[in-house]
Amino acid sequence: MLPTPPALALEFMAEAVRLSIANVASGQGGPFGAVVVQAGRIIARGQNRVLADRDPTAHAEVVAIRLACQVLGHFQLTDCELYTSCEPCPMCLGAIYWARPSHIYYANTQHQAAAIGFDDHFIYQELARALPDRHLPTIHLPHPQAPEAFALWQAKTDKTEY
Repeated sequence: MLPTPPALALEFMAEAVRLSIANVASGQGGPFGAVVVQAGRIIARGQNRVLADRDPTAHAEVVAIRLACQVLGHFQLTDCELYTSCEPCPMCLGAIYWARPSHIYYANTQHQAAAIGFDDHFIYQELARALPDRHLPTIHLPHPQAPEAFALWQAKTDKTEY
């Protein structure tokens, strides 16, 4: 899929930015907005809803991805583009990669976000550390039945790969 022409891309980004500005006034969460675009039209909008939903995963990108998947009736956005008012945080970036849009466009940078208190640098640092060196104890706790789910999945002949 080819990227959207610059003039149209700016219109979609303007909507993501408008959503971010409106979200500050709403008090629902941080100053972040996102839209998912398919075939030249917005199919889903998302605003940061961390405070409103009491959900630390309710970032604008995740909200927009969830809504777009409902609209499309599918768990991937392979023929879609994501426009977000800010460079995605590590969590959102992971969700975006799983959703598989064709392109990501962002306005503000992670450094601009850090300057106003939304600093994800510590997460990037933690991901680079070995498990025993992380600040949040991450402990491997094997269970004898845990591999059963993987074996069942591997043997399943009617599974949907993703």
